Amino acid sequence: MPSALAIAAHPDDIEFVMAGTLLLLKEAGWQIHYLNLTDGDMGSTVMNATQTARTRRKEAQAATKLMGAKWHAPFCPDLGVFYTEKNIRRLCAVVRQVKPTVVLTHALADYMEDHMITGRLAVTATFARGIPNYRSNPQRPTTLEPCVIYHAMPHGQCTPLRVPVKPEIYVDTSSVHAQKRAALACHISQKQWLDDTQGMDSYLITMDTFSQRLGKQTRKFAQAEGWTRHLHFGFGAEEDDPLRDVLAKKYLRNSQYP
Repeated sequence: MPSALAIAAHPDDIEFVMAGTLLLLKEAGWQIHYLNLTDGDMGSTVMNATQTARTRRKEAQAATKLMGAKWHAPFCPDLGVFYTEKNIRRLCAVVRQVKPTVVLTHALADYMEDHMITGRLAVTATFARGIPNYRSNPQRPTTLEPCVIYHAMPHGQCTPLRVPVKPEIYVDTSSVHAQKRAALACHISQKQWLDDTQGMDSYLITMDTFSQRLGKQTRKFAQAEGWTRHLHFGFGAEEDDPLRDVLAKKYLRNSQYP
């Protein structure tokens, strides 16, 4: 059975920009896997770090259960995601365990470092999956099955320097948007945090707006997620595009819309 592994920085990142595509792959018979690198311990203005991490773990597990995904435990604190040998080895172990056909991860240019470094870690850990002399932590058997990495849209759909970003691929998530929204709603502790620190008003409405904005760009979809494929060298063949193959009726290339 093919599998998809979502690798994000914080609890709720997957729900914001990746969950719709994951849910569609699950409907198509795939196994889906959910990994946030951080425990979210800094994501509160009212709880201490230990309480926050415990709360956000429970929220992430509830969202994972609602989505029908397999949850993988985080191994970094917030603002503790660094491009280090230790983190690459730990993430490579998860990639080797899951043997994903698809990895979904952050854009390489996003509004904060945790997102961008998570994207880089996902690329290197996936590249290392088939290198026999590279020891993951814990050590796992290597795998050389092709794997395509897709980068999600950055938060706010622009680079850190405010340059608008358009994806290579649009996926119609309209049919699963309600379930995606319910999964995001599991992260209830984030409403106050985002309201207090980022002025997002309502995190659910913000996610709705991001999805609607992408759908509007296609002039076809009501809600959408956007993806750009990573370069294929070291991962598979140039023509590999599993999202196209599996989600053909819900898949639109940038060049296909008027």
